[in-house]
Amino acid sequence: MHEHMSKMPLEAFSRDEVVGLIPAGGMATRIAPLPCSKELFPIGFRRGTQEHASCPKVVSHYLLEKMRYAGISRAYFVLRPGKWDIPAYFGDGSMLDMNLAYLMLGAPYGVPFTLDQAYPFVRRATVAFGFPDILFESDDGFIKLLDRQLTTHADVTLGLFPANDPYSQEDRVNFKNGYQVREIVLRPLESELRYSWAIAVWNLNFTQFLHDYVRENKPNAERGVELSAGHALQAAIQAGLRVESLIVNEKPYLDIGTPKNLLRAVKDNVW
Repeated sequence: MHEHMSKMPLEAFSRDEVVGLIPAGGMATRIAPLPCSKELFPIGFRRGTQEHASCPKVVSHYLLEKMRYAGISRAYFVLRPGKWDIPAYFGDGSMLDMNLAYLMLGAPYGVPFTLDQAYPFVRRATVAFGFPDILFESDDGFIKLLDRQLTTHADVTLGLFPANDPYSQEDRVNFKNGYQVREIVLRPLESELRYSWAIAVWNLNFTQFLHDYVRENKPNAERGVELSAGHALQAAIQAGLRVESLIVNEKPYLDIGTPKNLLRAVKDNVW
C-alpha cells in the first residue's frame, strides 16, 4: 500500500455498518507444498517497528489494508481446520487497526458454503468481500464500490478488472449500460468479454439469498459439485436480485494461486 494511505482520514460513511468477509478455506494445491497458509505468503514489505525498519508483508494484508482504508474496522476470516497460522499471525487485528475474528469452515463444498458460515454475524450488515490471495491496484476500490452501493441501492456491486487475456478462464461479467450485470459467465475456455470481478459489496438481501442458496444446493454439493462465488452470483441474477458493477481499475488483478503468478507477484512487488 502506498504511504499516503496510512495518513488519510478514516471517516465513517453515511451507510449501515460494513463488515469485511474473507474466505480462507482453500488447500492451495496449485502451489503446494507451502511452508504456511497461502494467505500468509510474503509479498513485499511494510513499515515495521522502531526496532525493525521494515517487515515482510503477507498477501492477505493488502486486502485488509484496502478494507481499512474504506473505513471498515471489523472483518471475519472463515478458515479451514489446520490453518491456525492465520489467526496466530494477525491476532486481533491491531497491526491494521482493525477488529478481526475467525470462523471455522463447515461444509467444504466451495466459497458459498464458506461465506455462509458468517451468516449469523453479518446478516444485518453490509458486506465487503475479497479474496485474500488476489492482488489488485486501486487503494480506494472498496470506497468506490460502497459509494456506488449507497447511491444505487443494488443488492450486489461487483468490482471489475480487465481479464488477463481471452483464454485466462476467469469468470467474465456481461454487463450493459455501463453497470447493470446481465450474466456471470463461469470460467469460459475463451471469451470476448473484457472484464472479470475480484471484489464485491452486498446488502442483507444477498446475504439472505446466499444462505438459502447454500441450503438448497447442499444435496448437489454432496454429490461432488463444487460451487463458486460466481455460481451464487449468477443464481442471484436469475432470481431477480439487482447486481451491478463498477470498473475499479484498468489493470488486471493477480491471483497468486499459480506458480507463474506467485513468481510475478514477488518479482514485481507493485501492489
